[in-house]
Order: sequence, then C-alpha cells, then structure tokens
Amino acid sequence: MNKENLTPAELSAELIVLGTGNALATRCYNTCFVLRQGNDYLLTDAGGGNGIMLQLQRAGISYTDIRQMFVTHGHTDHVLGVVWIVRRIAMLMNSEAYAGDFTIYCHDELVETIRTFCRLTLPGKLMCFMDRRILLREVKDGQRLPVAGMDLEFFDIGSTKKKQFGFHATLADGQRLVCLGDEPCTEAGKKYAQGADWLLSEAFCLFEEREEFHPYEKHHSTAIDAGLVAEELKVKNLVLYHTEDNRLDQRKERYSREARQTFSGTVCVPDDLERIQL
Repeated sequence: MNKENLTPAELSAELIVLGTGNALATRCYNTCFVLRQGNDYLLTDAGGGNGIMLQLQRAGISYTDIRQMFVTHGHTDHVLGVVWIVRRIAMLMNSEAYAGDFTIYCHDELVETIRTFCRLTLPGKLMCFMDRRILLREVKDGQRLPVAGMDLEFFDIGSTKKKQFGFHATLADGQRLVCLGDEPCTEAGKKYAQGADWLLSEAFCLFEEREEFHPYEKHHSTAIDAGLVAEELKVKNLVLYHTEDNRLDQRKERYSREARQTFSGTVCVPDDLERIQL
C-alpha cells in the first residue's frame, strides 16, 4: 500500500464503537465495533441480538456500506447479532437494494456455527443468498488478507475457553491497530501487539472490584492489568471495552484512572457510539 498516492479522505480512519459491555451488560450494548478506512467499513462482531440494528442506525451507518465483517468467536454476546446482520443484508439483496457480495471472515468452527444459526432461523428466500452472495470465508492463524482498505493479519489468540481469533490491521497511513478479542493478551498475541499504535483490549472490571466480578475466573482482566500489558508492549494508545456496567456514568473516569497507574500512553474508555479518530 503506497500511502503517498492516497487522498486525505482515503487515509482517514476511525474506530466507531457500537457497544462496550460484557455479556451480561444491560445498560450498554455488547462489545462490537466498526473500523472505517476511507469509504470502507469493517464490522467486527455484532453483539447478542437485534440491538445491533439500533446501534448501526444510531451511528448513521448504512448496511449498504458494510461489505465485510469479522467475527472473533462463538460466544452469544458476539455471534448472535450476526444472524440479524445476515437477515437485513439478505433482505436488501432480495429487493435488489444491495449491490455486490457480503463477506464474513471467521475461523473454521464459526463458519459452521453461523451457517447453522442462519439455516435454523432464516426463511429460504433469504438463505438462498448464503454461499452465493453472502460468503463465509474461513481464515487461518497468521493469514494475511486485504480487507476493507486495510492489510489484515488474523491470529488465534490462544483462548482456553473457546476458539477465538483477533487481528492485526495496518491502516492506509501505516498505523497499526490490534484487536485482541475479549480475553487478555496471551503470548500468541504479544508478537502482533508489540509497539502497536492502537490496542483494543477487554477490561472486565476494576482491580478493586475483582472480588465482586471475578474476572480471573472468567479468563478476563482488570483495567490495571490491561495497562500493565500495554506498557510492557510499548503500545501508544490503549482502548478499553467489554466491561461491566454497574456504574456506567463513572466508567470512563474510573477505568482511565486505574489503567494510567500502569500505562504511560493514551487511555481511551469509549462509551457506546463513540467515534475515535485514528
């Protein structure tokens, strides 16, 4: 990618955070986001239900702008919303209002999971687009692909719970953004996250609340843990999400303050629908 030949509009990138909550959050939507590069949009995960449609509407993102999607893993709060995305795009295809194909990138286990969910819940007139114009594309650990105007490298995060992938994205301006999924950074992910400009990391709760929320038992971490890893990896900007929602109105200040105890870079704790310029 030669950034010298790109216009300012093509170089423009932002992270549009559709949801920031963990699986049981009710005051905010489950964690999912759109990564926009120029006029290309990559939707990552879709939360646990049809709330994804409201979040996209509130963010002003049209389904016809979304051509590509990545799904990290098969937990309910990440994958069930995918059915609603497929349904809506298939409806647009059926009415000839969606040009071209829609591609979902995911690991091998998710290919069959998503196909089965859709087959069991969607009518035949919509399922007829599956594997014809709605494409489930399996990606492998370490595989690199050009996706939505970016260079993406997918990787297995090494989850001990359920197979899960993250990605390393090289943006048009050369910045590096890493999505770790919803678990702490493992040794497998460190080689991708080392020196990243942007690191997207879960932070289930604050360290002082660990006895209440039990993050370690659930293979999650606290804000101070995420900051410690980001500092070790010399990351420039740390984005924290996938949190509890008990004190949502104070989350930004409290999580930022705790992460800064161990991280010297910039900490971002977005609210739902917040846009972060990259």
